[in-house]
Amino acid sequence: MGTFILIMFGDGVVAQVVLSGGKNGAYQSISWGWGIGVMLGVYASGISGAHINPAVTFANCLFRKFPWRKFPIYASAQVLGAFCASGVVYANYKSAIDVYEGGPNIRTVPGFSETASAGIFCTYPAAFMTKTGQFFSEFIASTLLMFCIYALKDDNNIGAGALTPLGLFFIIFGIGACFGWETGYAINLARDFGPRLMSYFLGYGHEVWSAGNYYFWVPMISPFFGCAFGGFLYDLLLFTGESPINTPYLGLYRFVPGMTHAYDGMTWREEDTKEEDSAV
Repeated sequence: MGTFILIMFGDGVVAQVVLSGGKNGAYQSISWGWGIGVMLGVYASGISGAHINPAVTFANCLFRKFPWRKFPIYASAQVLGAFCASGVVYANYKSAIDVYEGGPNIRTVPGFSETASAGIFCTYPAAFMTKTGQFFSEFIASTLLMFCIYALKDDNNIGAGALTPLGLFFIIFGIGACFGWETGYAINLARDFGPRLMSYFLGYGHEVWSAGNYYFWVPMISPFFGCAFGGFLYDLLLFTGESPINTPYLGLYRFVPGMTHAYDGMTWREEDTKEEDSAV
C-alpha cells in the first residue's frame, strides 16, 4: 500500500506538470510531489515496516537482519502497488493525455516525440547520457538515499524518531532537486518497473524498453548497488550497533572457507563500544 500511495502522488504530480505544459507546476513541484508521496507512503505502510523500495529492503536484509525469506514477497508487493497506482493515474488523466498527445490512439515515449507522455509513469534519461553516466547517476542518488535513511534511524546519532517520515520527505526532495535531471531519480525498482510495465500494457509500445539505448534495466539494477553501498558506508563510518560490518573482517569471514563458523555465537553489544570509548 505504501508504494501505491507513493506512485499516486509521484506520477500524479508529473502528469499535472507535463500535461498542463508547466502552467500548473514546475520542476520543483515534482520534487515536492515525490517527497510528499514517500512521506505519506511510509506513514501508510508503517504497520509492515514502511517498505516501499526493494533496494532499501535489500539493504536491510544485508545490514539490519531483515529476513531474506520475506524479500521476494515484499519486493513483489511493492512492484504490484506501483503497477496498480500508475494505472489509476492514467485513468484519471486519460482525457488530458489524449489532448496532449494529439489523439486517443497516440501514445509516445520521450526521445520519439515532442509531446511524449510516457515520462509521466517512469523515468527516461536525458539524451546526452551515456550508459555509464546513467548507471552512476542512479547509483550515487541511491547511495545518498540509503546513507541518509540509516542516519535518520540511528538513535545513537541524532536520529529522527517519529519524525523519520518527514526526514524522508527532505531526502527525496533534496535528491530530486540536486540529482534528478539526468535520469529522473528512479532510485527504486518498483517505482520505475511497475509503471513502465503498465505503460507498455496501455499501448506505449516497445519504446518503453528501447528508449535511452535500453535504459530500462538501469533503474532496476543500479539502486541495489547504490543502497547496498550507502548502507555499507554508514555502518563502516558511523554505526556502532549490530551489523555485519561491525564484526571481524567486516563480516566477510563468513565467505572464507574454514572461517564460516569461526565466530558463531558472537554478539555485538553497543554497551561494549561505549565502555571502550569511556576507557579511552
